[in-house]
Amino acid sequence: MTIARRWYERDSRLIAAHQQPAVLIDLCLGRGINSHKLLRGVGVFHEDILAGQLRISPEQYLRLIGNARQLLDADDSAFLFGQRLLPGHQGAASQALALAANLGEALALLVELRALLTPLLAPRLVMDADYAYLSWHDACGAGEQLDFLLEASMAAVVAMSRRLGGEHLPWRFHLRRARPRQIEQYWVHLGEDLHFAGPCDLLRLPREYLTRPWPQAAQTSAAVAARQAREALCALEGPAGLLDCLNRWLLRHVREAPSLERAAEAFGMSPATLKRKLKKHQSSYQEQLDRVRLDVALYLYQVHGFGNDQVASHLRFHDATNFRRSFKRWTGLSPSAARELIRV
Repeated sequence: MTIARRWYERDSRLIAAHQQPAVLIDLCLGRGINSHKLLRGVGVFHEDILAGQLRISPEQYLRLIGNARQLLDADDSAFLFGQRLLPGHQGAASQALALAANLGEALALLVELRALLTPLLAPRLVMDADYAYLSWHDACGAGEQLDFLLEASMAAVVAMSRRLGGEHLPWRFHLRRARPRQIEQYWVHLGEDLHFAGPCDLLRLPREYLTRPWPQAAQTSAAVAARQAREALCALEGPAGLLDCLNRWLLRHVREAPSLERAAEAFGMSPATLKRKLKKHQSSYQEQLDRVRLDVALYLYQVHGFGNDQVASHLRFHDATNFRRSFKRWTGLSPSAARELIRV
């Protein structure tokens, strides 16, 4: 079955420059950074953004982030940026978030409206009997900006939940990156329940906190804002980035270990075209397939308590030894070490 062409790509001009990118620009201007230096290579001028009509591509946005990181040269940049992102200033989508009944509803909107609220990373929400797990996946080829975006996204959700819910929540943070030398900024902006050098990037929270009522909830206004946001979403090239769409398709077919040729057919293009597009997004088909298999393995470990043999069988590996070898290649960790880290 061929998938309808409903995705955006790295060079698609869908991001309103006066919304999320402007948050980062204002953060930099507030620290005395010259706008011409900040926008060098982005292909726009500050005056263009002030006009309020300009849309830029993920590629331009990533270039802006790279410039900002270099010019700010500060350990707290990602966290300060993230704290300003949600509910944010993304029109009806932000209004729907701000008026949500509770955190669970807000996170569901964040996932659904991700092209408007978090166009560079795709959030995923998974739950078991006790916990909710929020993770992010690269939507457009973030490259060296990925860690910055992950830290900003975590800070955004933590700040939003505190601001709209009126309380500090017991978030637990899992990050793939090594423990940084300067960890104080993580303590200040995220919390102290931090776990580094693991197999995944995610937030964990007891499920009970998802349904606690938020004091500013407004059911009727929130419903209207959500409908308007969905209309805005339909006006885009697609509701998700190419890597996000491929990731979700692979997730549905992961047990079949689909070939590049099959994926290309499903996306209505030749294998050569799909390879070229993935290269443009700083990725490859094998990398995407491995990422999905890793995500499924971690889910089975964490949520269902599977052992290596069960996970290997589910993912159709020939044997557990072959699976363990692949898992070590994906994460640098043995499956047993990864299980210990995610169950902390």
